[in-house]
Amino acid sequence: MRDDEHAVSRHWPGPRTVAIVNGKGGAGKTPATVLLSAVFAQYGGAGVLAWDNNQTRGTLGWRTETGAHDRTLLELLPQTQRLLGAQGQSADLAHFVHHQPQEKYDVLRSKPIRLAHENRLSPTDVDAIHAVAAKFYRLIIIDSGNDESDPMWLRMIDLADQIVVATTTRDDHAEAGALLLEALEDRDERSARLARESVVVVSQADPKASAADVSEVVAGYRSLAREVVDIPFDREMVDGHLRLRALAAPTQRAWLSAAAAVARGF
Repeated sequence: MRDDEHAVSRHWPGPRTVAIVNGKGGAGKTPATVLLSAVFAQYGGAGVLAWDNNQTRGTLGWRTETGAHDRTLLELLPQTQRLLGAQGQSADLAHFVHHQPQEKYDVLRSKPIRLAHENRLSPTDVDAIHAVAAKFYRLIIIDSGNDESDPMWLRMIDLADQIVVATTTRDDHAEAGALLLEALEDRDERSARLARESVVVVSQADPKASAADVSEVVAGYRSLAREVVDIPFDREMVDGHLRLRALAAPTQRAWLSAAAAVARGF
């Protein structure tokens, strides 16, 4: 445990970007984004951003605290050049991000009440938002959509230093994650390296899933990823706002292990 705490407390030179991926909805991408952000902020201090890069009703904003406004990345985008300029200040981001007061990280929301085509960004837009995030944050954790062909998704992969595959013990979730890693192996050398160095987080989302069910999924990913971490079932992860401190002690410990696995990849 001390080793894991040391790993997630470390400050590395330069910003790092982590993409949370799976081509299936409900596979646990948003909980992974929230809880990894919370662990890194709790142990490593401020400078952590959770970013909802999802054109199809991303739910990161629904599962985290709302700030003093309702702004999203759509309001941030026109301000990126100003923020990147010499006069841009970190405090200016409070107009656009939603600070999580208990767990000390920030959330950049999408706008799920809008239709998908209204939320879709171009690769250039993703680059601009990422440039702002990288200027003001040491760690950027990106929640993603389910369309692996979307330009937003592909540009996120191009910007990522590491990927985390989130899955549950459901067969379709586990298979979708494995197919995604195989597709990245074939995309280009950089994507193949991300796949080989990935971390997989297997959440026991079904309370009826047996230890054997969890072990089977974990074993199936061993040859595809650098590390695989399993997360026990926890009712606090099922719905509503997600808070690390509300989870049972074994679940908190498991998420610390998952974050440490990510940290070892930097």
